[in-house]
Amino acid sequence: MLYNWILWFHVISFISWFAVLFYLPRLYVYHAEHSDNKGFIEVVKIQEMKLYKYIGVPSMWATIISGAVLIYLGDWMKAPWLHAKLLFLAFLIAYFYSLGVLRIKLLNDNCTKSGKFFRMYNEVPTILMLLIVAMVVFKPFS
Repeated sequence: MLYNWILWFHVISFISWFAVLFYLPRLYVYHAEHSDNKGFIEVVKIQEMKLYKYIGVPSMWATIISGAVLIYLGDWMKAPWLHAKLLFLAFLIAYFYSLGVLRIKLLNDNCTKSGKFFRMYNEVPTILMLLIVAMVVFKPFS
């Protein structure tokens, strides 16, 4: 029963983290495309900070910690599909932290990335999500 509760929490955390991963780059699009509107940009900067720090970081850590507990309780470390999932997770964590670096650059008004870049960059978590979920559902390499 404990495993199911932790799995429930893991899925909720995962969904919360992905809400940030999908929406934050969209805010960056608005930020990049409306840099001449200072009042708008100041509001967007606050939204970016709150989304990243208050939702993104805690939900990422909740996802990682609950996932680690699930691996431990389920004795999954020998499963080959899990190693692929963890590799994609590492890419996802790196992507998340890259969003933090970009946020700081936008905050300091020295980001040279365009709205088009951020639209394309916003596709990265979708691809990683598809791969991560496929590993869990189909359990390839087993």
